[in-house]
Amino acid sequence: MKRYQINTTARAWCMFILCLLGITNEGCNKYLDVTPENVGTIDYAFRNRNEAENYLFTCYNNLQQMSNVLGDPGFTTSAEIVYPNDLSERPIADEGFQLIRGTTQNISNPILNYWDGSNMAPNIFQAIRRCNIMLENIDKPIDLSEEEKARWIAETKFLKGYYHYFLARMYGPVPIYKVNQNVTAPIEEIRVKRAPVDSVFNYAVQLMDEAIPDLPVQIANIQQEMGRITKVIALSVKAEILATQASPLFNGNPDYARFKNKDGEVLFSATADPAKWQRAAAACKAAIDEAVSLNMKLYTFIQPANLPVLTDSLRKVLTIQNAVTEKWDFNAEVIWALNGTFGYQNFCIPRLTTKAVENSTAAAGSFTVPLSTTDLFYTDNGVPINEDKTWDYGRRFELQTGDNANKYFIKSGYTTIRNNFKREVRYYANIGFDGGVWFGNGVTDQNNPLYIEAKGPDSKAGPKDRVRINMLAMWPKKLVNYLTVFNEGVQQSAFRLPRTRLADLYLLYAECLNEASGPSPDVYNYIDLVRQRAGLKGVVESWAQFSSAPNKPTTKEGLREIIHRERRVELCFEGKAGWDLRRWKEMLTVLAPPIQGWSIFQKTNSNFYTLQTLFIPGMTVRDYFWPLSDAALSNNPNLVQTLYW
Repeated sequence: MKRYQINTTARAWCMFILCLLGITNEGCNKYLDVTPENVGTIDYAFRNRNEAENYLFTCYNNLQQMSNVLGDPGFTTSAEIVYPNDLSERPIADEGFQLIRGTTQNISNPILNYWDGSNMAPNIFQAIRRCNIMLENIDKPIDLSEEEKARWIAETKFLKGYYHYFLARMYGPVPIYKVNQNVTAPIEEIRVKRAPVDSVFNYAVQLMDEAIPDLPVQIANIQQEMGRITKVIALSVKAEILATQASPLFNGNPDYARFKNKDGEVLFSATADPAKWQRAAAACKAAIDEAVSLNMKLYTFIQPANLPVLTDSLRKVLTIQNAVTEKWDFNAEVIWALNGTFGYQNFCIPRLTTKAVENSTAAAGSFTVPLSTTDLFYTDNGVPINEDKTWDYGRRFELQTGDNANKYFIKSGYTTIRNNFKREVRYYANIGFDGGVWFGNGVTDQNNPLYIEAKGPDSKAGPKDRVRINMLAMWPKKLVNYLTVFNEGVQQSAFRLPRTRLADLYLLYAECLNEASGPSPDVYNYIDLVRQRAGLKGVVESWAQFSSAPNKPTTKEGLREIIHRERRVELCFEGKAGWDLRRWKEMLTVLAPPIQGWSIFQKTNSNFYTLQTLFIPGMTVRDYFWPLSDAALSNNPNLVQTLYW
């Protein structure tokens, strides 16, 4: 008889996820206390429908842990947000943020170690083993209906496929576990080796294809089942897997051409296959069609009755913010989010009031945005700031005072810099800057809103100590719900950070189409749908009228650059860029310049707006993939270390 154990940590996490998914405490305890600890059996875990469903939720367990952005490489290694490493206290586990410095990753105890399960990362192979146990035993509960069984099998296959894909993004070639290994098998059978990256991606897609037909179209019981996998989620993830497989990091990457197993098996394809982009484009379109059939659409802020009539400018800002911070069940754009809420709004919000200053220990406000991130956002003409013929890039750091024409974005009468004027609305929705208006935080008078004062220690948002400090005086505003209030403390209006939303899917489809066959009306259309929501004209019109490179959207290479930038702007701070920059093989280029911002201890305008360098990133080609730990290599001599480590 097969046996399993539930240790104390597993019990705690199981309780956490089961309760998140709407299972009562009684139901949680019923599963966790099936027998005295360390004496449970697989047969007991699958003795009836209720026990089997509880085991299904343990398959979700590791996935839900990924909702903590501190353990998400896509969030922490994009340099969209940086975090100081010399604080007098360590309020959070910040190791993931420090990876871009290029000096902290190691093979003895890797940071964000999803292979072994350590340093802010769960063990993904353990999650895969749980999925295999579920699939091997799903026929045992005699009171389980065929319809439910088919759905649970589909959910488990999705999870198993996603876990393989997640590992491939981090480690490249990884072992494939189609079934659990028999502990009585010869040692050489147990000591698996890495599989070629194409094999891993293809297996993940195969599992998605097997899962999709039996997944529910929609969640019927939102209170108890929100977060469980649906058909549109699986179709969207399939599209993302195929787009990743088609991207330069995995599709004929010469940097990893000599990456082989010990038996000589080649782990990366030697040449790029353009057909992979066509396959990815078709998958994106299938996911979009499914979303449209469910009446999903790009989010638009609907003004509640308790707010005064807002200007068009503020409605656009709140549309961009709430596309991320609106609750999932009220947001028709969110395709997929994990159940854990975003727990770091207090790290994203500056001190805006006297009460917040008096109670400054209540929040950190220390997720800081470097100048390079703010430079991504377009002018109000919808083109890059260094291309706009009407925008004076060379004078952007000169002082300028807020006026009545810009009062909904910049405090009227407050001195800031030209760089903050005449920017697209996504700039004002995403970035909190010195002099920038902050609608919300308990103040909804659009004619007298709160704003950020960040010059020197005496200002409200300026540095007060070496813990609750924003080192560059710029904040990720989009990650704070406008209803969240920071006064005596922080009262957060909770939200789940989207893992996939419709704008993401539109831009991914445009990217795949362009890579497959170059510019076309369809490519422009799906980019322009996202831009239109932000109040911008289409790419062809914007570049033709305002850019110093008017023909850029008409070539495959030029449109590629536009699409990549559009993804980084639209999806900024959402944990996408860290993965996109890797798959595009653009990480080393983007992370080459110094991380810079303002001189936060200076009080005068001219001195404050003097650039300071926080640090210079030090990532190299080896940092595209994670190393295996010494322990993993020692336990399994058939494994090879990641190339360059």
